[in-house]
Amino acid sequence: MGTTRGLTSKERQHREERRSAAADLFDQGVPQVEVARRLGVTRQAAHHWHRLWQDGGRPALASTGPPGARSYLTEEQIEALKADLKRGAVAHGWQTERWTVPRIRVLIHETTGVWYSSLGSLWMFLHHIGFTCQRPEQHASERDEEAVRTWREETWLQVKEPRRTSTPGSSSRTNPLPP
Repeated sequence: MGTTRGLTSKERQHREERRSAAADLFDQGVPQVEVARRLGVTRQAAHHWHRLWQDGGRPALASTGPPGARSYLTEEQIEALKADLKRGAVAHGWQTERWTVPRIRVLIHETTGVWYSSLGSLWMFLHHIGFTCQRPEQHASERDEEAVRTWREETWLQVKEPRRTSTPGSSSRTNPLPP
């Protein structure tokens, strides 16, 4: 899979290379400000790395992995979930093609045994693995777009009440204008 908790594998590799380069520069006695400039990071990041390097050397700068809780699903399960979602909801027994977060929760439970108790956290997980909220336009298959346009532009204009703009009035119901 390409992404895990916000960074692609290429981005994680770049991060590790930068930390290793920082260790090399610290070994050479390069000041933190210069390390930050050369590596294109903030001074705070260079300072943090320097503190880690002082306390534990190069191994202390190695990444401990992505932040946050570990996923309930393995990489293989995530790939299978993506494939299931792309096949569509009808292929999994739903009456309509629309995937909803509660439906996806059921799908995950049926295929992996994992139950997401929080729909919000499941939604964040789905967003993280590359899915976005889609709100399809729903129109009846029999809909006649030309008839709809005609109704909006002609019929509706004839039946709606005209706005009263020329008579003075008050927006207050309790204190109307005197007659």
